[in-house]
Amino acid sequence: MNPLLVVGHGTKSGEGVAQFGELVRLVQKRADATPVAGGFLELSPPPIQEAVAQLAEQARVVDVVPLVLVAAGHSKGDIPAALAREQGRHPGLTFRYGRPLGPHPLLLAEAAQRLAAVVPASRWSETAVVLVGRGATDPDANSEIAKTARLLQEGRGIGTVETSFVSLAEPGVPAALERARRLGYQRIAVLPWFLFAGVLPDRIVAQTREWAEQHPEVDVSTADVLGPTDALADVVVERWQELTGGDLRMNCDACLYRIALPGFEDKVGAPQLPHHHPDDPSHFHP
Repeated sequence: MNPLLVVGHGTKSGEGVAQFGELVRLVQKRADATPVAGGFLELSPPPIQEAVAQLAEQARVVDVVPLVLVAAGHSKGDIPAALAREQGRHPGLTFRYGRPLGPHPLLLAEAAQRLAAVVPASRWSETAVVLVGRGATDPDANSEIAKTARLLQEGRGIGTVETSFVSLAEPGVPAALERARRLGYQRIAVLPWFLFAGVLPDRIVAQTREWAEQHPEVDVSTADVLGPTDALADVVVERWQELTGGDLRMNCDACLYRIALPGFEDKVGAPQLPHHHPDDPSHFHP
């Protein structure tokens, strides 16, 4: 197999950076002697540039797995643009780009475990779960959160799973909590659909706490993020193996960069530019 570059979004959370590093180490264990490196798109070191430079010394073809749960602007545009920039820095270097992690059954099972840690499974039928995604200006990405909510609910006996977002899309966390209350649920569990700790998961906790203080009659709990687990590492390796086996099933049916979706017509064919990274000060453009 080709060397693997795992690309994370980046975070100002030291805990989140450490969790990303642990995930890269778990993937490396599964890769045996094949090199694996991790780099961030923005906000925190190491930048993509540094990780690519490490792998480019060992191979001319590098496989890339975007460590994102849904296909939004970062995976569709920002990361490919950053990789194009790295090809300019390393002439002759080729990238093979994998698909996002998505609502993989292994990750849904991990989310169910996070839920069980705050609400016993025997109480799930009387519990409303508020699944919180990051939120995006990409309708396709937001629809994936609704799909994830339904897949989480199916077969697990959960009363309801409500979709919400912590930024850029509605309903927000307080609105979803209020909807669950109005549906008659006196027990609500908030479940962040996030990989690692960070500013946005902290915001989810703060918004949940504030709403709960205003509604003491409702039993409200907040589950943990997915974290750097063996299951997550297995999904990353599966996405990597798809590249090797040629089984890459990208879904472009609702991509706003390809399809003229209502209200987003100006996005079709829009140029994609790499993010600025504080640890990559170069203004090089391919």
